[in-house]
Amino acid sequence: MKQQSFSEWFFKSRLQQRSPFELMLIHGVLIITCIIALYPALRVLTISLRPGDRALSTTLEIIPPDATLKNYTAVLVDKEFLRWLWNSLVITMSTAIIGVVLASTSAYAFSRWQFPGRTAGLIFLLTTQMIPGVMLLVPIYILAAKLDIINTWVGLVVTYSVTSIPFSIWILKGYYDTIPEELEHAAMIDGTSQLGAFYRIILPLASPALSIVFLFNFMSAWNDFVLARVILQKEAMYTWPLGLFRMMQQFQTQWGMFSAGSLMVTIPVMTLFLASSKYLVSGLTLGGTKE
Repeated sequence: MKQQSFSEWFFKSRLQQRSPFELMLIHGVLIITCIIALYPALRVLTISLRPGDRALSTTLEIIPPDATLKNYTAVLVDKEFLRWLWNSLVITMSTAIIGVVLASTSAYAFSRWQFPGRTAGLIFLLTTQMIPGVMLLVPIYILAAKLDIINTWVGLVVTYSVTSIPFSIWILKGYYDTIPEELEHAAMIDGTSQLGAFYRIILPLASPALSIVFLFNFMSAWNDFVLARVILQKEAMYTWPLGLFRMMQQFQTQWGMFSAGSLMVTIPVMTLFLASSKYLVSGLTLGGTKE
């Protein structure tokens, strides 16, 4: 027989204890919640399909009768949307990879080794997360100007990495603490080094936490507008938040193209979530079955 995960067994057992009225109530609340959550996205889809900038239309039709894809075509052809998207992908992927590499090794050191300043270092990393990001704009800009990395991908990648790595270290450090050190000792007895045990034992077991850190770094860089606005000043270097912001003019906003671009930028994010979903779920169901 196929083994059930702990989450499947738990929810099925809880549902069997409910009365029909309670089940109807629960499903009704879930349906209403889904409608409330999906309604804003559906309105954006509706505006993107309208032939004009009729953002204030009171109709509730999801697909308007005169629906058209001209807004999508205009964004892709008349605007530099693909360049904005490419800039964002290069910057966010570089930030996510660098963040995972640096945070995974740093968190391992904090988790396994005792050294002077370890506790103070952890407290310092936690303290950096309590500072509002807006307060860092001036020092970040001054440092970027001194290092001559304004209007460069490197400047934005370094900025995003510095702001995301401390939180990533705390996440991975807590996960490493749950992995028994005996597994590493057994691997080293078999002849591997500590670095080899970290690569062959710790990293595969920590894949759910690494996936979460990767997604956190990716989403932080992908959706950022403020830091990108400070570091990037050339239009050729714009990311998609800066590019879409150009459509919001002083006297007129191109809501149709703005909505079309907003929907298209979700495709890479949804693809990444679907590709990494199995790693995220494995962290929740690990240990949920027994032999």
